[in-house]
This record gives sequence, C-alpha cells and structure tokens, in this order.
Amino acid sequence: MAEIGADKLKLMVVDDEPDNLDLLYRTFRRDFQVYKANHAFGAMEILDQFGEMAVIISDQRMPEMNGTEFFSRTVERFPDTIRILLTGFTDVEDLVDAINSGQVFKYITKPWNPERLRGLVEQATDTYRLVKKRTQELRRALRRESLFNAVTTAIRESLDYDSMLQKIVATIGERFEATSCLLRPVESDRLTQDQFLYHNPKSTVSDFFFDPSVLIEKVLETRHYQLDQELYKGNPCHHLVVPLSYHQHLLAVLALHQWGSDRPWQDEDIQLIAGVAEQAALALSQAKLYQRLQEKQQQIHTELEVARQIQYNLLRQSLPDIKGVKVQACCYPAREVGGDFFEVFVHPKGDLWLAVGDVSGKGVPAALFMASIISVLRRELSQETPAEPNVVMQNLNHALSEDLISNNYFITLVLACYTPSTKELVYTNAGHIYPLLWSRCSALADNPNYLKVRSVPLGILPKWQAESGRLVLAAGDTLLLASDGITEAMVSNNPDSTVKTVAGVEPVNRSMLNQDGLWQLLQQEEQPLSLNHLLARIQADNHVQEDDQTILSLEIL
Repeated sequence: MAEIGADKLKLMVVDDEPDNLDLLYRTFRRDFQVYKANHAFGAMEILDQFGEMAVIISDQRMPEMNGTEFFSRTVERFPDTIRILLTGFTDVEDLVDAINSGQVFKYITKPWNPERLRGLVEQATDTYRLVKKRTQELRRALRRESLFNAVTTAIRESLDYDSMLQKIVATIGERFEATSCLLRPVESDRLTQDQFLYHNPKSTVSDFFFDPSVLIEKVLETRHYQLDQELYKGNPCHHLVVPLSYHQHLLAVLALHQWGSDRPWQDEDIQLIAGVAEQAALALSQAKLYQRLQEKQQQIHTELEVARQIQYNLLRQSLPDIKGVKVQACCYPAREVGGDFFEVFVHPKGDLWLAVGDVSGKGVPAALFMASIISVLRRELSQETPAEPNVVMQNLNHALSEDLISNNYFITLVLACYTPSTKELVYTNAGHIYPLLWSRCSALADNPNYLKVRSVPLGILPKWQAESGRLVLAAGDTLLLASDGITEAMVSNNPDSTVKTVAGVEPVNRSMLNQDGLWQLLQQEEQPLSLNHLLARIQADNHVQEDDQTILSLEIL
C-alpha cells in the first residue's frame, strides 16, 4: 500500500440542498479527491464503488435517512474514516448520541464559517493520517509477530537439524505465498550439497523454472539480499535471495520465487523476510551447535567405551586357582572409567601378591593414572625376586610421584604378599583404608581386627618411606581389602523403615557404612563368603553410585 499523503485523500460531502453540496465541493476540490451525494443512499453507493474515504461531511437533516443514521451504518466497514456532521441547534439531542457512540468526530452548526470548516477538515485529515499510520504499524507488527511465532513453532517441532531447515523453508514459503522456495546451507563460506525445497502445491510451474545460482553467488560475495525479476511464459517472475547470518557467520541462503504476480517485493516484505532470516539464523546456529555437541558427546562416549574396555581388560578377570586359598575381587567404576583398581599376581616362585588402590578424583584422568600404576606395579612384581612390599611401594612412588605432584593427584594403595607355604602375610599401606582381617572361628568377636600399619599416599612426598606389617594367617581367616567407595556408601540404619519419595521408596534413616559397618555386614554374611552378595547388600540403598567401588578378599581354606 502507498503511504498516506502521496496522493490526494478522498473526501465525500453529503447534503440534500444543492447549493450547500456545490459549495462544499468547491471548497475542498483543490486539496481532495471529492465525491458528492445528495442523499444517504447515494453516499452508500459511492462507498461501495470507491471504498474508504478519509473524511465524510454530512448534513444531519436529510430525507429517508438522517446524517447520524448514515454514519452509524458506515462505522463497522470504515472505522478509520473521520466523520463531520453539519447540524442545526435543534438537533442537539441526536448530536450528543452520535458523538457519544463514536460516530462523529466533530460537528459544525449551520450556517458554517468557511475558515472554521477548513480548519476542522485539516484537523480531521491529520487525525486520519495518524490513525492510518498507527494501523499500518500495528498491522506490520502483528504480521511480523505472527510470522516469527510460526517460524519459532516450526523450529521447536523439528526433530533434528535437517528437519529444522525443511520447516523453515516451508513456513516462509507458505507465509509469503511464494511459488517456490529454496534453502542452501553454507559451511566455511561455501554452499554444501544439501538443499531444502518448498513448492506451492497450487502452482502449475515447475520447481526448476529459475536458476538462482547467480543471485546466490552475489549474496555469498556481498552478504546482502539480492532482487531480480524477469518474464517467464509471458508472466512476471520476481526473485529474492536473502542471507541467513548470525554474528557475521553465513549459515545459509534462502531464495524465494514468485511467478504470475504483478506486485514486486516491497520494502516491507524484504525487511520482514530479513528479520525472519535473522531469527532463523539464530536458531540454526544454536541447532548446529547442539548437533556438534551431540556428535562430540557421541564421540566421547565411544572413546570412553573403548577406555572402559581397556580398563576392564587391565583388571585380571580370571583369578588364580591356588590350593588352600580362595580369591574374589569386584570393581565397579562410578563412571565409564574410574580410578579404583585391584591386582592379583601369582609369582612363579609361588607368592601371591594382592593390591587394591584408589586414584584421587574420577573419570579419565584418574583412569590414566590407574593404568600407569598397574603397569609399573606389574613390572615390579615380575622381577625374579620381588622386593619387600614397602620397597615396591617406594619404587612406585619414585616412578609416579613427579607426575602425581605436578597434576595435584595422589594414590592410596594397600599391597600385600602372601606365601602359601608359610601362610605369612606381609603388607604395606600408602594412605589406604585399613585392611580388615576376619576369621570364621571368631565371627562373634566384639571388635573388628584392622591391620593398622600405614603411611602417606603415593604422590604426596617425593620419597615414600614406611615399614611393612607382618602376620601369619590361619585356616578360616579372611583378608578383606576395599576402597573408600565401599565404606562411604550410604546405607539404611533400619531396613524395615521406608518412606515414599519422588525417586521411589527410600529408607527413612541412612548413614555412611564406614569400616565398622562393613565389619558388621561381614559377620552377618552366610558362608561361603560371596563378595557379589555383600556388594548387593551395600548397593541396595544407593540409587546413584557416587564413587568407584572395589573390594577384594583372600580366604584361607
């Protein structure tokens, strides 16, 4: 629509007196496109033929239909028209009703002052222009909001990046009544091979009636929209290509084609499409970022799965079958990989080496240090004559302390050597929780038996020093090595007392198991001891495993 004021506004005068009608016509014909009618029905016919008037000046007293009644019939169809009523002093009551109902802008009494009437009409036209301007602004705002809402809804309903692109091109094509619409993604300022199309199902023109490559190249070069038009099969065809950019990064180009329309793309349409393109570019940027994040997460998940399998293979899964002893071990990382580990190593000379360790932290860094210490430990234990456990621990600290200290990591580790021929157990402890010794012969003992020879963790000091503990085991004894993921697990104080929560049914009173609690559970276990059953009891109240959990047992048969 052309801006109001570019051409003469339309004004209609209605009066059943020819002299008045002629005077009104001559008064305004220089400044307005004036229409005149000598009765209300004739005025209605003029409105039907020529549409909305900026101003209508009507006499009140006319045969068949008076001025206020005539105005009342035009309000619904032409709400923006400014209405001026010519009236006598005797028509005050009708005039008040008309003004109160919003049908009349101003009134002027007969005989009127020409200058006053001119001033009143000038005021009326200013009001009309303002109303039309506000109406146009409101219409544009509503159209913009409606289109933005449609694009936003389409984006939200998209299941993935490709479906989002298809939704965008279809929504914009439908809303702007395009014959066809093409969207081409851009990567590193180059078009990709993908393309997303919309074609008006009511159109008989082929999707490929226009090649937009020239306009698209200009958009890639200038980052500005491009307009073009031509004749196709004797009908005008208008083309518009706009960039979809976010933070100066071109993400896609959108080409719209409209065939058979005499009306070219207007500035308002271009600005609206550009605004929608900007909104779509923001959504595309976020969607691409999310897609890359998902791909990265999938890659990380795949790599962690490989790391988990490697770590699983590092922990010996086939435990040795040695006469007179039984070894069990379990290790459950809190994440895909963890810092807990155990080692069961049988030396060719017959000694059985046992270890349980815990690298500070969780996840990949802890798992890397865990792999390192297992490698160094196996190298130490594979010597022809391995050193005493405390010397082996010193060697481990010497090999790893520099890396541990520089990265603010440390390792707790308990290492034991059992000689089946003498039943002697020699152990050393680098800051790990106490090993627990339990005997079936004294299952009802009041106090737990902890092996308390212990020093600082590995990686705290450049040089590690401590003595080894020594004892002789007997038939029926069980040595239990565990990580703090076991002793710090939350367990129910009263298994029979529960409460319903959002997550399900949970115990009312829960507390940390601690080593004393582990001692009590161990005494309650049926024989022969099953570490899997013991862990199942510990994990029963833990819906989320907070830390790696490792436990190892050595039973003397």
